[in-house]
Amino acid sequence: MISKKYSSTLFIIIMAFGMSVIMSGVVTAINTGLENGFLERHFNSFIFAFPVGLIAAFTMAPISKILADKIASK
Repeated sequence: MISKKYSSTLFIIIMAFGMSVIMSGVVTAINTGLENGFLERHFNSFIFAFPVGLIAAFTMAPISKILADKIASK
């Protein structure tokens, strides 16, 4: 098992993964359709999207936490 102290990091990685799968699938479907080769195009899109999403999530998480705490304290 992974130590509880890594809970926030693991949460960010899982969220980035899930969001990257969903967003790359939706954008690929909208741009190219669901015709032949969709899964390959989706996989290629995901391979690019996941690292970008991971960096964005790690960058935005602390900022989002501060903003959420300020909004919720009112």
